[in-house]
Amino acid sequence: MGVGSSHSLPNKTCSSAFTATVYPHQSPPSFSFNPNTFVFQRPCKRATTQLSFPWSSSSSFVPLSSGKVDQVETQVGSAVRAMCDFQGIDEELLQRMVYDALVWSSLHGLVVGDRTVKFKLQRSGTVPGVGMVHAPFALLPMPFPESHWQQACELTPIFNELVDRVSLDGKFLQEALSRTKKVDSFTSRLLDIHSKMQEMNKKEEIRLGLHRSDYMLDEQTKLLLQIELNTISSSFPGLSCLVTELHRSLLNHHRKHLGLDSKMIPGNKSVTQFAEALAKAWKEYNNPRALVMFVVQTEERNMYDQHCLSTVLKDRYPFESFQTAPTRTTEKYIYGNSYLESLERYFPQLYNTHDVTAIRKTLAEIDAEGKLLPDGTLTVGGQPVSVVYFRAGYAPTDYPSESEWRARLLMEQSSAVKCPSISYHLAGTKKIQQELAKPKILERFFENKDDIAKLRKCFAGLWGLDDSNIIKDAIERPEFFVMKPQREGGGNNIYGNDVRETLLRLQKEGTEEDAAYILMQRIFPTVSPTFLMRDGICHRDNAISELGIYGAYLRNKEKVIINEQSGYLMRTKVSSSNEGGVAAGFAVLDSIYLT
Repeated sequence: MGVGSSHSLPNKTCSSAFTATVYPHQSPPSFSFNPNTFVFQRPCKRATTQLSFPWSSSSSFVPLSSGKVDQVETQVGSAVRAMCDFQGIDEELLQRMVYDALVWSSLHGLVVGDRTVKFKLQRSGTVPGVGMVHAPFALLPMPFPESHWQQACELTPIFNELVDRVSLDGKFLQEALSRTKKVDSFTSRLLDIHSKMQEMNKKEEIRLGLHRSDYMLDEQTKLLLQIELNTISSSFPGLSCLVTELHRSLLNHHRKHLGLDSKMIPGNKSVTQFAEALAKAWKEYNNPRALVMFVVQTEERNMYDQHCLSTVLKDRYPFESFQTAPTRTTEKYIYGNSYLESLERYFPQLYNTHDVTAIRKTLAEIDAEGKLLPDGTLTVGGQPVSVVYFRAGYAPTDYPSESEWRARLLMEQSSAVKCPSISYHLAGTKKIQQELAKPKILERFFENKDDIAKLRKCFAGLWGLDDSNIIKDAIERPEFFVMKPQREGGGNNIYGNDVRETLLRLQKEGTEEDAAYILMQRIFPTVSPTFLMRDGICHRDNAISELGIYGAYLRNKEKVIINEQSGYLMRTKVSSSNEGGVAAGFAVLDSIYLT
């Protein structure tokens, strides 16, 4: 979250009509939960930006039964209409809701590793059950128009197919990222691996994508605009489901006072649908002894989201074993026995179900334990791997040495199903997103004009830094742009005056470093009052949200096995914040309330 941030840029032709003024704003109070009393904490004042254009107050939200909806002065606008009257929620009700939410989170596993817990041998990011704290979440769901919800869901299969088609066009990927490669060492290493796969004529017959397309709803234009398309390590399929259930529980338990219908929160089955996609990819690989391998970071506070997925994978997907015997080569190299002995190991499985087994390995561990057999089979610790699911490998920090890069190359060279493959990974970069927004580029991959129109409708303004007119505009009015490098994970983008200073520096230096960035219009979403829960403390503030729609895509040669929308992730942050990743500490998990 935060790639498009909390603001929106109008079309360049009318951007001169927008001005910004800074005014002081008294932040709402926050409180830390106490079972007997409330302790309010008032943050210090902060300057915020007010835009001159009018904000609409026509959205149809459900009011709290015990109070009226008041006009609320917000940090980026003059008025918003709340789903319910947050001023009308008295302290006693709020205290009960906070207590219920914290108990529910603890009982149902809505937790992350506590970053403040640091033991010498036991760390919250490495040892399950050590130093847990509730995941940051919003106390109540965020209102969202049903029509835009449907639009986002309908876009998902189209984006899934787009990623697959772009991934198959190696020439397009290499050419589009050629300038970026010269100045971005991380992207360069990824492209080198991609080039090696092309030289080997490596074909990914089974292709699996677990994506997430992130959107913000622009307040002025009422358009749903895409922030980015994530093709690697699309996080929170597990915890997002839990937040949905938490909110339904709170709305049901406190319905008399809130007057909200839990049925208006859409169901969220992202964890089961992602698990199903992984299981079906495992089945397509056609080796019942092979494992699904989660590639993880050395320390991972978000491990419980990952364990949600691996647990569902193990518990829900026992398969009848396959009807084809293993090849002589594969069994020989795995077991070192005769083919007949291998068959004796295999045939008893024909009459039983076979569970999908998942393991967790870091890139360094894969380098140390991994081997590539002559037939292309990847083994780790002597066990064959059928599916590689990346929850790491998306940032330069995941590759501190050559060991990690060797592991990435090893996996790409293997016959294992990669989620994502190197080409899927590159298809999700910011530069490719910008290239796809250019005129006539989508026509390279699609013939269906309706699909092309649907995609273009959700594209925000995207430009390369070779566009002198846009550069001039961004220097003059940096508040309407976001400068984005080829990075994932939050905390990487450039905003405000830093955009101007960076662009002026790049012009002065005259290097090709500008190829490492793209410019994106800054989106101004609706602001709503909400309660944000973090570390047991409830903060009352004005917030904005970003909707992520998960998508699953599985293909074996010409047969598309899965292409579907697979749940959602809502993330909410204080409206004055630029960045917004939950794992990065900027946002909280949320769900949506359809209006």
